Amino acid sequence: MGKMYFTIEPAPRHRLPLYKTLLCVTCALILIVNGFSLFHNLQSLKGANEQLALSSRVAERLQYLNVLVLDADSSARGYFISGKETYLGPTRSVVTESEHQFRELEKLLANNPIQLKNLQQLQVLVRKRVAILTQAIEVYRHGGLDDIVNIARVSDERSGMDEIRLQVVIMVREQGEAMSARAASFYQEYQKAVVMGAGINAIAIVVLVMFYQLVRRSFVHRAAVEHALQLSNESLESMVQQRTEQLSVLSRHLISISEEEKMRLSRELHDEMGANLTSISMDIAAVAHQLQKTNPELAAQLRRARGTLVDTVELKRRIIEDLRPSLLDNLGLCAAIDSYCEDFTRMANIPCETEIGPDIDAVAKAGDSSLSIALFRIVQESLTNIRKYAKAGHVSVSLKLQRDDMLVLRIIDDGIGIAAPTLAKPMSHGLLGMRERALLLGGILNIRRGRGDRGTCIEVYIPLKGRGKRTVGAVPPAMLHPSSTLHQRADDHTQPSPPYSIRPHIVPDLHDQ
Repeated sequence: MGKMYFTIEPAPRHRLPLYKTLLCVTCALILIVNGFSLFHNLQSLKGANEQLALSSRVAERLQYLNVLVLDADSSARGYFISGKETYLGPTRSVVTESEHQFRELEKLLANNPIQLKNLQQLQVLVRKRVAILTQAIEVYRHGGLDDIVNIARVSDERSGMDEIRLQVVIMVREQGEAMSARAASFYQEYQKAVVMGAGINAIAIVVLVMFYQLVRRSFVHRAAVEHALQLSNESLESMVQQRTEQLSVLSRHLISISEEEKMRLSRELHDEMGANLTSISMDIAAVAHQLQKTNPELAAQLRRARGTLVDTVELKRRIIEDLRPSLLDNLGLCAAIDSYCEDFTRMANIPCETEIGPDIDAVAKAGDSSLSIALFRIVQESLTNIRKYAKAGHVSVSLKLQRDDMLVLRIIDDGIGIAAPTLAKPMSHGLLGMRERALLLGGILNIRRGRGDRGTCIEVYIPLKGRGKRTVGAVPPAMLHPSSTLHQRADDHTQPSPPYSIRPHIVPDLHDQ
């Protein structure tokens, strides 16, 4: 096998030629100037729109103010003719409404002193007209319609209303003239901006054409360099493939050694440490019983120590179960998967459904222990990933034996799924570990979309024939390319066979506990 050499010298620092740098800077400056010009034009347009809206609101409020005064005058006349108080509604509300409109107009015209002066004159005329109407109503109540007619003969009411209308027309006209002046100014600035933008764009096009010629020359040179690199890479691919295969074999070997070490450590903890902890517990209980009458405080302290010891025993049991599930050795693979799924449902609050074929335990017992522990670890790692990342609402685990002596394990969830870039991440140790465990048994592991194109489906195919050779020769050719089925759905391969055991694990209700 050839040797791989890696250089430790730093890569040379290449600098872009000066003329290319100047072209890039010039193009960037042109684009920046064009951006500032565009921003200025947008601000001008925004200001013109705001002024137009302001003028529209001022005109509307002035017209509404004129309508208020006309309504008040008409309601007073109706009251004089009919004598009914219901006609006085607009007259009574005109003071409040008109003052509110004047306050709003003062806010809108705060930056226009001339219009504010006109507004003050209009406010004086309106108040004067409202005061005349109020006095006329009082005279009518005390004297009657004849007094109102006499007052109307000697007073000029028409001139008061005409003055209000004239003042409103003057203010609306001045507002329109101001808006026309702003629009003309904006149009001139817009024409300047168009001419400037066209010039800037022309210069930018010339610079870009020059830059394109330089890039084209660089591309031709780079193509020649890439061809030389391709020839060099082809000689390295075989070496990388060989090293990758060696690392894969080493990974599987480490997995086997790790499982053996976990089994040995769990047995030592169960046998030796368990016996010692049991003996200590019995001694503490005996001493506490003897000191119950003579020294109750010390006896209570010993009972607390014994409680701590019981917690330690429980901790030891959990550690042993994490190292090597006892159900896997005592009751078989099916019971271990069922128990772990029940624990997953209780801890993650996610319903988990299991479907295990009737002959799985017989197949697991007939083979070596590596088959059972590998399948269990794949289920364990898959459910752990679902609990952490999938945000799923339902999970199903199925383990079946097909007619061609192919053991198929499927874990399907309806969560958010796994993005394709995540599958290729070098730090996805969980997925890589599951794949290596499947390869250790001579099988493969596929990851694709779940049912209905939702969630994730993890499929493991383990051939039972020739499994001792640790090759993938017994795996069907269609399954050797997991990337080709990444976008398929779990429904595409799920066969409608009658289930052997389906035990849905429903989340317990907290109120029932």
